[in-house]
Amino acid sequence: MSFWALFVLFLSSLTLTGLVRTYTLKAKIIDIPNHRSSHSLPTPRGGGLAIILSFLGGTMILFLLGIVRENHVWAVCLPGGLVAVIGFIDDNIQLSAKIRFMSHVISVVLALYLIKKLPSLQFLNINLVLNCWWGYVLVAFVLIWFLNLFNFMDGIDGIASVETICVAGGAASIMWLNKDASSNAPWLICLCVATLGFLVWNWPPAKIFMGDGCSGFLGLLLGIFALITSEKASINIWSWLILYAVFIVDATVTLICRIIRGAPFYLAHRSHAYQILSRRWGSHLKVTLAVLGINIFWLFPLAFIAARYNEYAFVAVLVALTPLVWCAVKIGSGTGNI
Repeated sequence: MSFWALFVLFLSSLTLTGLVRTYTLKAKIIDIPNHRSSHSLPTPRGGGLAIILSFLGGTMILFLLGIVRENHVWAVCLPGGLVAVIGFIDDNIQLSAKIRFMSHVISVVLALYLIKKLPSLQFLNINLVLNCWWGYVLVAFVLIWFLNLFNFMDGIDGIASVETICVAGGAASIMWLNKDASSNAPWLICLCVATLGFLVWNWPPAKIFMGDGCSGFLGLLLGIFALITSEKASINIWSWLILYAVFIVDATVTLICRIIRGAPFYLAHRSHAYQILSRRWGSHLKVTLAVLGINIFWLFPLAFIAARYNEYAFVAVLVALTPLVWCAVKIGSGTGNI
């Protein structure tokens, strides 16, 4: 896509976010802080609708230009749309955990059906073929976790938007650096630009929140993108895991620590590492900038190495994740009674 097309996409997201904010203020769709919140001021929510609408508009243009494949469009839009609708409904009228979980399962199964073929996974010198029943079960479990962890990690100003831009932008950059002309890089750039328009409003101190509908949409979307782009030689699943490592490590370590401690892990809390740091540092901005720095200066180079040198990809994952796990444990992820 040309610069001007991306600029129009950015302006669309920016403008839509402002319109959504105006509506949510009038409709009193407000996030009221409680003892588990990382915020102190009532703030409108649901602004992520602008990301979704802008991204879908960009997707339609890319499809009409023949840049993205039809089955990939359906695999992204239908499951993602279902998650978004359920999430936005839940933002307004509290749905039961069972309804939310079933919608996630249906969305993931639909996505895997539409993708049709899963990529193989290079594990050291072993080529693991995921295109079998246990592979589908494993991938379904991972996608459901990705969907939910993104929602868990969307707890302070700007963090989820920055992570989306870093992960999608990092993957697109790796494809471009590996000279993959047939890649979905333009599609990922559309997601980055749509998110950037929203980030203007969501940057600390946030004027509007993303909402569960969009955070779930983005979590599932990035997982689906990892699957449909890894069939190419320019990027692999390991690279995606590295790019997504900040969210994966914090959410997973926190969950494991809470289970070990016997804490009710299924209830809302604010014991993720990023939440602890935001209280310790007294700033959302510092934590969001730290996430940005880790993504750019630590994770992206290792993700590129994993993509370029496939035989060392798993080693790159270990190198990328180990210090993040250590930091999460050291900070105290999953500790406390909140």
